[in-house]
Amino acid sequence: MHFKKREMLEVHLKRRGITDPEVLRAMAEVDRTLFIPEELRAHAYADQPLPIGGNQTISQPYIVAFMAQALHPRPDDIVLECGAGCGYGAAVLSRIVKQVYTVEILPELAIRARRNLEQAGIDNVEVREGDAFMGWPERAPFDAMVLTAAPAAIPKPLREQLRVGGRLLAPIGGDIQDLVLLTKTDEEHFREETLLPVRFVPMTGRAQQQ
Repeated sequence: MHFKKREMLEVHLKRRGITDPEVLRAMAEVDRTLFIPEELRAHAYADQPLPIGGNQTISQPYIVAFMAQALHPRPDDIVLECGAGCGYGAAVLSRIVKQVYTVEILPELAIRARRNLEQAGIDNVEVREGDAFMGWPERAPFDAMVLTAAPAAIPKPLREQLRVGGRLLAPIGGDIQDLVLLTKTDEEHFREETLLPVRFVPMTGRAQQQ
């Protein structure tokens, strides 16, 4: 294993509370260098966000792993990711769950995510260009959802497309955000747990009209 990847796993993940063996395996298995611009690949396994174009970033490895662990992914899960970015988060989840559907509002990033996932040999992620506010109704219901950009509140279509018993993980807020885990207890109600303060880019598209 590459030294910097081993350091990421031991120092940035395990020592900071990432204990889920499937998440650690996925983080070890996915080649992060395939998902970032070539000129930044020397920093691929540093615990920091990196720019990927379109005023977007790839999250630091710890946050990717923390979110994957907090989502409690299961082998038969069908997952919706809102905000594909460069495809890295979907790639990590794809090593744990049955299928990932991911929506990206920026056309150039949707194209890049597809190319990156193909280069990584990942065939259980489907990328769609569009506004993630609306989810992906044709593929619903979902066992889990993860948002990689911050809305002021969870869009109603996403709440509706989550299966009862399903989990939804999202940064919520404006300049100050909390990472929140929602569990759908019945068709109308959710249990909410605040996990930690975070800083993500704002969710664009219809989310800006909330």
